Amino acid sequence: MSDRFDVIVVGGGPAGSTAAYRLAAGGASVVVLDRARFPRDKPCGGGVTVRGARILPFSIESVVESVVDTVDVRMSWDRKFDITAPGPAVLMTQRRRLDHFLLQKAAEVGAVVREGVRVREIDSRPTGVTVRTDAGTISGSVLVGADGCNGVSRLAVNGSDGDRTYAVALEGNLPRDGRALPGFDTEQYTHRALLEFGTVPGGYGWIFPKGDHVNFGVGGWFEEGPRMRHYLAELCKVHGVDISQLRDVRGHRLPFRERESRFVKGRVLLVGDAAGLVDPFSGDGMYEAFLSSRAAAQTVLATLGGEASSLEAYESLVHRTLATHVASAWAGKLVIERFPRFGYWYVQRPKVRRRVHRRIRSNDKSPRGPMKTFIAAQIGAAARHALGPRAHGKPPLGGDSAG
Repeated sequence: MSDRFDVIVVGGGPAGSTAAYRLAAGGASVVVLDRARFPRDKPCGGGVTVRGARILPFSIESVVESVVDTVDVRMSWDRKFDITAPGPAVLMTQRRRLDHFLLQKAAEVGAVVREGVRVREIDSRPTGVTVRTDAGTISGSVLVGADGCNGVSRLAVNGSDGDRTYAVALEGNLPRDGRALPGFDTEQYTHRALLEFGTVPGGYGWIFPKGDHVNFGVGGWFEEGPRMRHYLAELCKVHGVDISQLRDVRGHRLPFRERESRFVKGRVLLVGDAAGLVDPFSGDGMYEAFLSSRAAAQTVLATLGGEASSLEAYESLVHRTLATHVASAWAGKLVIERFPRFGYWYVQRPKVRRRVHRRIRSNDKSPRGPMKTFIAAQIGAAARHALGPRAHGKPPLGGDSAG
């Protein structure tokens, strides 16, 4: 197998497939390489916020299993209030269905999809990119890295694991099989989700509705990994479920980008998880995947068309679009982590609830100007610094990471 394309997309997940769709629809010749064969599953809560879905150039309605308009928020297994949006807030799906659908949409507009192809090496030069795979070599003018936090694309841009901070999550599924559970009613989680704060250091627990099951999960600081099963069992117990009743229990890492890491190097750029674009407060990566893939396609098409001389504009475009979003996420994480009672009280205020509604439902507007971007970046950095070593992937002072 030896071919040449305008763009090589490594990874067929949400970021890669939507980038491929936009690029192919824009007239570029595109190939998508993924080591898996679709449909395949991925550990993920499976929620797509309405604002994330609105970025897409097509509807995902056909793979939505549940529409959430109300989120119950609890603190330390005790106090509770709900946030009800004026319409759909989160579209619940499964990665097995969503990713396959998105990849098919890319193929429909001309992207070539090659499944079961593992990329081993990326050679980027000023004139283009060559990738070595198990099935041969492929050349292109540009490479879009969308193969996640453990992929070869990130290493081609940043060179090591030192540019990344991780959180960790563990989840499992409770089947809706018609059996009555004494302590838990699966039907109450049809258009309603639940978030449990103050229960997992650096994160929270959740209950998300799906079509044939209810998803239970917990996420937090990476060092909490060895205790995640305990947190998940506790979440289940509080809600009348035994962890043994969950199926497909599995864990995964969530990548947070460090300020010094890059999105672009030569003819290679990163999108989604490969770029470390995960919301540090919620752990959501779908919105960032769709937004970064749109920015990537815009930049790549401009470069291929001769309107730009390099891909460098992509990095600043992502910064300017996500700066305020990331800053508010780190600030929110700081408040919940260090001042949980205040944070719980604050978010109940009507004005704050309206802001939460907008954050979930309304897409970001145009990229921010240099000053707003700079201020937002400083706020985010200050909040992250205040959280201490755990927010930078380092063990707490005076001890090692657990495990």
